[in-house]
Amino acid sequence: MYVRLPLGSAVSGGRSSQPPAARRPGAGTRSQSYCRFSVRSERTMSSVPVAVVTGSNKGIGFAIVRAMCKQFPGDVYLTARDPGRGQEAVAKLQEEGLHPLFHQLDIDDLQSIRALRDFLKEKYGGLNVLVNNAAIAFKVHDQTPFAVQAEVTLKTNFFGTRNICTELLPIMKPYGRVVNVSSMASSSALGSCSQELQKKFRSNTITEEELVELMTKFVEDTKKNVHEKEGWPNAAYGVSKIGVTVLSRIQARMLNEKRKGDHILLNACCPGWVRTDMAGPKAPKSPEEGAETPVYLALLPSDADGPHGQFVSEKTVQTW
Repeated sequence: MYVRLPLGSAVSGGRSSQPPAARRPGAGTRSQSYCRFSVRSERTMSSVPVAVVTGSNKGIGFAIVRAMCKQFPGDVYLTARDPGRGQEAVAKLQEEGLHPLFHQLDIDDLQSIRALRDFLKEKYGGLNVLVNNAAIAFKVHDQTPFAVQAEVTLKTNFFGTRNICTELLPIMKPYGRVVNVSSMASSSALGSCSQELQKKFRSNTITEEELVELMTKFVEDTKKNVHEKEGWPNAAYGVSKIGVTVLSRIQARMLNEKRKGDHILLNACCPGWVRTDMAGPKAPKSPEEGAETPVYLALLPSDADGPHGQFVSEKTVQTW
């Protein structure tokens, strides 16, 4: 079996009745929750900053939502595939005096992604912060055939994340922040790839189409049981996260080319080895510690010009 980091019909929630001093990501780092809101007309909603965290009803995603509710000057959406589990997670944070909102999201379902996109466009006129946290991983000793593990893992971790970005990046507002949660497993998997594959994945000119072809080839090679011969490691999760990291580098390049003046910053990051259902109880970091780097990147101040297109761990840019 594998463990899925959960993914994310809107419910009431809100923001503090005290107006925040700034309206852009990273403008405030106050401990007070800004996820509450007082009664306001729908006409004014487009001026309200909004953040979305995928896969956030437990684990690192849940910790990211908790931290964002305390620091982000706007509405924060916790998302989950299962509305019941999502509502339970929202209730837990409400018990802490925080007020996240909820929207259903399954990143394996394009219709679900587009429903969220349309909701954000209609209610907020776009999106300020996107944290792509949703992911799955098979357990180390799982007996599921490796080809099945590869197909299932890449479907969510790479192709699902790519679909989210395809639909939501076009509605990112100026000074927006995008965080694609990757893993140091991407670096270790990259080091286990053939030199030819490493060169392709480290290229500063690789296109999204070429990356999709490579990720698809990995899945097909596992089905033919020739993946090692073709230069791939025996690491479905690691390869999926290579895809996420390289996709982030490509997306940042595209933002530079097409929306340079909008000052949107997009990065991949590693939260570290965190005690979650996916990583197990022996990991050294708590979910709250794992959330630190993703939240740091999500709240980069509006006058920051970087990091952008980087792989970040412990709030530090890493060599890819």
